[in-house]
Amino acid sequence: MGLINLEEQKKKQKHWLRRTIIAVILVIVVALFSAGTYFYHVAMVPGHKSFINNSQKIEKSDSLYTQKMWFKNAKKQQWVMTSATMNYRLDADYIPAAHKTTKNVVILHGFMGNKEKMGEYATLFHQMGYNVLMPDARAHGQSQGKYIGYGWPERYDVRKWTKKLIAHNGQNSQVVIFGVSMGGATTMMTSGIQMPKQVKAYVEDCGYTSLNDELNYEAGNLYSIPTPIRWPLIKTLSLMNRVRNGFYIGEASAVNSLHHNHRPMLFIHGSKDHFVPTEMVYSNYQASRGPKELWVVKGAAHASSFANNPTAYQHHIEKFLAKYVK
Repeated sequence: MGLINLEEQKKKQKHWLRRTIIAVILVIVVALFSAGTYFYHVAMVPGHKSFINNSQKIEKSDSLYTQKMWFKNAKKQQWVMTSATMNYRLDADYIPAAHKTTKNVVILHGFMGNKEKMGEYATLFHQMGYNVLMPDARAHGQSQGKYIGYGWPERYDVRKWTKKLIAHNGQNSQVVIFGVSMGGATTMMTSGIQMPKQVKAYVEDCGYTSLNDELNYEAGNLYSIPTPIRWPLIKTLSLMNRVRNGFYIGEASAVNSLHHNHRPMLFIHGSKDHFVPTEMVYSNYQASRGPKELWVVKGAAHASSFANNPTAYQHHIEKFLAKYVK
């Protein structure tokens, strides 16, 4: 009897242990799904983000006040097209140069920004004699879209906008792709796909190395999530994104895209960038296969290099592009 009771007790212990393990696994799965759903909404669904300042107010104390006011009052043409995938209606502003030219630029905005937020850059290139095209990315501004793509699906939209620009201004067009923050990452990702021969150069300002790297960094920087928890959390978020947005987070890599780029690229990054950490620009710079230059702007925070020193910023861009856009 004693042996029988002992065997039954062992069976009960094994059964209890099995149920406990299953219960713990279920709790972990539910917790990951709940956390993943929350962070998916924060990261991938457009809307107000507490950590982003999207004020459109123009202050006279702003070092770029003149540039922003010029753009605000400039006459703009509205362009529309359908996205390269998903059949979204996309919106853009077009400002022709003051004098007929073959020089063109496509300007790409940042996370939860829009074309109006890029007014100072439009002014910069317009003063340099360029025709300026400023699209709203998917799910931003006046463009349709359910989810933010961080440059990955948008790179095909940029190519389509570029072809539309060339069709409008002629086959002898020369095109520069320029972007800041998420727009900078989009610029780099775009460089990795086949682009029209009219694209002469890229300029990226403070773009991230990859979506995976940026989400991992922000999970620690904004939410203080311990490193061991970030991996399963981002993997959960990635699966959700594959179902809803069409790609895994690990696919969206500027570094991998730059390995396929052989065109000239200027890399700009602030030395005090704590949103897209400055060290990312060195990996991006090393990855590009074409002619390239790197300018780390001393003391500049994220997306503030132009405001930090407007004269030097314009000088660096003009000097770089003068080699490739005639």
